[in-house]
Amino acid sequence: MDILQYLLPVFTDYGYVAVFGVLLVCGFGVPIPEDITLVAGGIISGLGFADVHTMFGVGMAGVLVGDSIMFFIGRHFGTRALKWRWVAHVLTPERYAAVQDKFRRYGNRVLFVARFLPGLRTPIYLTAGMSRCIPFWRFLLADGLAALISVPVWVYLGYYGAFQRQWLEHAIKQGQTGMWLVLAALATLTLIWYIRHKRHQSHCKALTSKVLREE
Repeated sequence: MDILQYLLPVFTDYGYVAVFGVLLVCGFGVPIPEDITLVAGGIISGLGFADVHTMFGVGMAGVLVGDSIMFFIGRHFGTRALKWRWVAHVLTPERYAAVQDKFRRYGNRVLFVARFLPGLRTPIYLTAGMSRCIPFWRFLLADGLAALISVPVWVYLGYYGAFQRQWLEHAIKQGQTGMWLVLAALATLTLIWYIRHKRHQSHCKALTSKVLREE
């Protein structure tokens, strides 16, 4: 929560521009927590320095523009970007291999989950662009749907807790835990669907083979 004390004065003085700028920097892998940034934007709205609904829009724009820049850097420069110092710091060979493995195993679903994985978010978006196999509209759709879950939670949490700092700190911890629970639930549902889909395919193949043998 210490970072919150540094962000609040800056956001109070510069409002939406500061929030958008910090979120943009977050997209480049700078270690500023995106959730705390959004909460800070909500707090200054609750204190009367901004409109909370506009802040929600600014938050969505900030995270999506930042993520899209990472995607296009990967798309335009490909693996050449791995030679840049800041990219090499964010996307180490180990992370690059791990992200590629996740794409092979889980496909485009990784793009949705990435929003909830602060340490892997930027590497995943860079790698998605480098692969040149994912259309931008699909990337934006997955990222946007995930942002529609996380951004309003943090912004409105900050707004309603602006004058209740102790409650807010507790709520942030609960919110972070809740995000992981939602993610776990989505992963479980996806796994159940996948298993049932495979079983259905196997059953259909077995029936088809039986019909062909009878003929």
